[in-house]
Amino acid sequence: MNLRYSLIIIILLIGFTSCKTASNSKNTKTSLYKDEVFACYYHNKFNGRKTASGIIFSNSKLTAAHKSLTFGTKVKVTNIENNKSVIVEINDRGPFTKGLEIDLSKKAFDAISHDKKAGKLQVKLELINDSKK
Repeated sequence: MNLRYSLIIIILLIGFTSCKTASNSKNTKTSLYKDEVFACYYHNKFNGRKTASGIIFSNSKLTAAHKSLTFGTKVKVTNIENNKSVIVEINDRGPFTKGLEIDLSKKAFDAISHDKKAGKLQVKLELINDSKK
């Protein structure tokens, strides 16, 4: 009797584990957009202002500004120094300072920063291609 219950429990656990794995698998792929470029972050004075896309900016969200990427594009930003990455959504235009490629919200910048006092980071940008769309 105990063997039967043990087998049933094992079968159920295998079934639950495989279901969990299937539901957690992500069908996202990335493609390199730019390597070894610089990212900076928005100043707090921009909180509450409209972005170029019309969305209200918040430094507590995972968003970014780029000069040419389409609004709504999701970008994986990886800090080259520590390999930490974050996924942001493009909702604004910028940065307009020479040598900078992307402006991150403070939340996104802090998520990948190796130094909280840094003003810019060298990063790699990858475009997210979600096959679920």
